Amino acid sequence: MSDYSLLIDGKMVPGDMTMPVLNPATEEVVAQCPRASREQLDRAVAAAKAAYPAWAATPMEERRKLVIRMAEAIEANASELAHILTSEQGKPLADATGEVLGMAGFFRYLGSLELPMRVIENSGDRKVEAYRRPLGVVGAIIPWNYPLLILAFKLPSALLAGNTLVVKPAPTTPLASLRFAELVKDILPKGVLNFITDANDLGDHMTKHPDIRKISFTGSTATGQKVMASASQTLKRITLELGGNDAGIVLDDVDPKKVAPGIFEGAFQNSGQVCLAIKRLYVHESVYDEICNELVAIAKNTVVDDGSKQGTKLGPLQNKMQYEKVKAFLEDARKNGNVIAGGSAMDRPGYFIEPTIVRDIKEGSRLVDEEQFGPVLPVIKYSDKDDVIRRANATTYGLGASVWSSDINRAHEVATRIEAGTVWINKHLDMAPNIPFGGAKQSGIGTEFAEEGLAEFTQLQIINGPPAA
Repeated sequence: MSDYSLLIDGKMVPGDMTMPVLNPATEEVVAQCPRASREQLDRAVAAAKAAYPAWAATPMEERRKLVIRMAEAIEANASELAHILTSEQGKPLADATGEVLGMAGFFRYLGSLELPMRVIENSGDRKVEAYRRPLGVVGAIIPWNYPLLILAFKLPSALLAGNTLVVKPAPTTPLASLRFAELVKDILPKGVLNFITDANDLGDHMTKHPDIRKISFTGSTATGQKVMASASQTLKRITLELGGNDAGIVLDDVDPKKVAPGIFEGAFQNSGQVCLAIKRLYVHESVYDEICNELVAIAKNTVVDDGSKQGTKLGPLQNKMQYEKVKAFLEDARKNGNVIAGGSAMDRPGYFIEPTIVRDIKEGSRLVDEEQFGPVLPVIKYSDKDDVIRRANATTYGLGASVWSSDINRAHEVATRIEAGTVWINKHLDMAPNIPFGGAKQSGIGTEFAEEGLAEFTQLQIINGPPAA
């Protein structure tokens, strides 16, 4: 068990308490992790506040160089970070390595962006300029499904824009984040970046804190509602990337053998623990049986095991609470549908669920109406295009969706009618740092990635005066 520490005001410090972190593949303790007290959170915020004026005044090119140096530190330590990530999150080592390298890629791209001044008007008697100014202290709250990658969705943009940060990783996956903090602590001036941990008991204090100017949160819609309500007390800026019940719509002209692997990957990546995963698959009646059969064949040949073992395709669910939730969804599936692959928790230590395909199920069942966030896919039959679009949109969620067809024009027409922040055609989960990302309806507020995401870490300032002499 390695030693882990909090990062507060440029120093690695012990927590005022500790908490165990478990390996979800074995249910054994990986490490005793520091757990911050409320006083330590306040110290981290105070450090970030004190560091803010100098950091905001640092030329953007200097801030950019430091963000890129952080990317270099990630790449130089990718193997170590990936092994820690697998041990605490459960995902296969190859996927964990991909996450770490993706993290570095986000740092590099987002760190390359600009915040240019824009001249809105320059007329005879008026010159209007638009500037993007930093906000101050930003609080970043990170979930457990992609603890390093989602950190990279927020941290480089916040720092590049001139803000300082207090980061709170999820209680069940804090270790790789704390190791990252240790690797980069000497790159930045003290206080610019701080990491604290908790046992889900500091979030409310963080979102209410009067010295935090913005909260960037990724997690469930239910928790996002609490974050929004809490942050409203000080009118904090917020970015919320929340849950989804993403629909995949398979049109009648597909080749089932060609599309099934992409559909399976879009639904079962990270054992289904992806906010943007396919959560409901609508398949036209003419290809319904074939699609179901192809998905079953893939599911039955998918290796589910400890993520540290070579050849593992899917690891365990990350924590016991989510494991119990998914088992409840399996019970619902057996009552309301026909389980044709998987359907059970695996009889072994760890939080393992068989990859499960459920057919002959409809709206009104929990598995279709709610977000399962696990390796269980309902496959729903439809016959009419307009009807399936209505059914796909009949949800409070609107994060992502996909349309599968051999006719791109037909797929595009359907895609334009789906109420979601991102709609893919003949693919799913294709994301990149240059493509803006955000949810519709109760799947979120605001945008991440690209120039639009960078702007969310700034305050728009207009300077309106006469033209220069």
